Amino acid sequence: MSSTTAKTPPAHELRLGRIKAVIWANETDKGVRHNTTVTRLFKDSESDAWKESSSFGRDDLPLVAKVVDLCHTWIFESQTRQA
Repeated sequence: MSSTTAKTPPAHELRLGRIKAVIWANETDKGVRHNTTVTRLFKDSESDAWKESSSFGRDDLPLVAKVVDLCHTWIFESQTRQA
């Protein structure tokens, strides 16, 4: 039997182009709290593998804003459904 623990999957994931946001649900004594991570996907030229970065260029920022707004809406609606 393995001693590793299973990873908890994200509560939700959003993607617009190469901008990806992952919403995580964390159980607390005050109920579920959500955290969000935002990354930019890019293809490594040497390995030809997809990778993630937390750095955004000027042209990425409008999509970052839209993805973050969609995350806010999803979290708000999720909390409303749980109430």
